[in-house]
Amino acid sequence: MLTLTETAVSEVRRFMEAESPGPEAGLRIRVVPGGCSGFSYSMQIEDAPRQGDEVLDSSGLRVFVDMFSKQYLDGVQVDYVNSVMGSGFTFSNPNATGSCGCGSSFSV
Repeated sequence: MLTLTETAVSEVRRFMEAESPGPEAGLRIRVVPGGCSGFSYSMQIEDAPRQGDEVLDSSGLRVFVDMFSKQYLDGVQVDYVNSVMGSGFTFSNPNATGSCGCGSSFSV
């Protein structure tokens, strides 16, 4: 199952407050073909889940995952880091067999 740290949930909520989405809104996390290692992660706020999505609850935050992405997101932990090198979301994927320096591309 996909999990988000409390820090990641707080940061997503901050973004959502700025966009003022409706009550059905949530965070879509996807895996898309591309990137330097074969697959990359995508995150966006959406107004509602799509047909066929799995809707997860992460500390009260709705997370939408499509069926294609679900197979690659099992066991993934999403975190938000803030350091002198920059800030952003990070993905810890135990299923990845390789990744590249960008941190958002992986292979399986």
